[in-house]
Amino acid sequence: MSEVQAAITRVHRAEWARVVAALTRRFGDLDIAEEAAAEAFATAVERWPADGVPPNPGAWLTTTANRKAIDRIRRENKRDDKHREALMLSGDDPPEPPDTIGDERLRLIFTCCHPALAMETRVALTLRMVGGLTVPEIARAFLVQETAMGQRITRAKAKIRAARIPYRVPAAEDLPARVSGVLAVLFLVFNEGYLATGPDTDPVRHDLTAEAIRLTRLIRTLLPQDGEVAGLLALMLLIEARRPARVSAGGDLVPLDEQDRGAWDAALVAEGHRLVRERLAAGVAPGRYQILAAINAVHTSARDVRDTDWSQVVALYDQLARLDPSPIIALNRAIAVAELDGPEVALAVVDRLADDLAGYHAYHATRADLLRRLGHNGKARAAYDRAIELAGNTGETAHLTRRRDQLG
Repeated sequence: MSEVQAAITRVHRAEWARVVAALTRRFGDLDIAEEAAAEAFATAVERWPADGVPPNPGAWLTTTANRKAIDRIRRENKRDDKHREALMLSGDDPPEPPDTIGDERLRLIFTCCHPALAMETRVALTLRMVGGLTVPEIARAFLVQETAMGQRITRAKAKIRAARIPYRVPAAEDLPARVSGVLAVLFLVFNEGYLATGPDTDPVRHDLTAEAIRLTRLIRTLLPQDGEVAGLLALMLLIEARRPARVSAGGDLVPLDEQDRGAWDAALVAEGHRLVRERLAAGVAPGRYQILAAINAVHTSARDVRDTDWSQVVALYDQLARLDPSPIIALNRAIAVAELDGPEVALAVVDRLADDLAGYHAYHATRADLLRRLGHNGKARAAYDRAIELAGNTGETAHLTRRRDQLG
């Protein structure tokens, strides 16, 4: 990848949401905003290699995207009102009225997570429009086909237009009704950074994990009494704390049981543990993110993997399964069961999930590891092959390949 191409990629990650947010405020139409932003970035790909990267790439993109949006509105005669508004626009944005949410990206996330849309739809749409994730990345996060996810996002935009759902920043009293969707978006953005699914990206994308944590901290200042906000922040911090030990010098992902725990970020671990203790002391039934944070607190409390309280981990997964009886929760629980009751017991659980998780690489990777531990090398090799075929993360693929080749 050339220096200019790398610069365009960096700018896209940093500026996409800001450009879309600015155009959405100005024209009141997220569809126009996204298409104009995409055209602006396409223009950058054409011109920057020849002209060089401009001194202020964000301003260049915003100006170009505004022109693209105005051109489109002018072409659409049925949008007369927006056409007149576009013609009156000058170079500077008018001052915005004060609102509850000070951060531009977070404002747009809350705006997109409209309760009129189904939860999965609003999460998928927001990931595309604000999170900057591609349709293939979002499809992998939902474990669905890319075409199906593309259709879901297209239908969501069509519903917004047909229902005339307004894109405006919600008032303070509206935030609790939207926060669950916002948290789901941030969790998936964080997951894409923690274990990037694209074959051409770094195994761990710190830009995404850091941004998800930053925005979750902001939500905590807006909703300090919301237990799930605190739980998600604790979960992210405890996972992010392990990042320095997650990738080997050779680029392989390092599993939890092989990580150098001395390399973990002690300050993030301490902050995450404090948040978990605060939620326990609140005496309120925990939600999904709080339980996941508690599981990670157990892992990060152990000085050595052999000190892990696996019975507590299994008990927490049992509690989580009552809230979210999904096959992925069952798979993660089985990994803990393998440490508590042995790989044979866990394998029986995993095999029952075959129909639900046949296209999920972690299912095959887990099954391969259990078969390896039981000495079934031939079956383990086949399971590793399938996991490698499905895995998009370069570091994880390298790790699985190494494990497979160690079978002999």
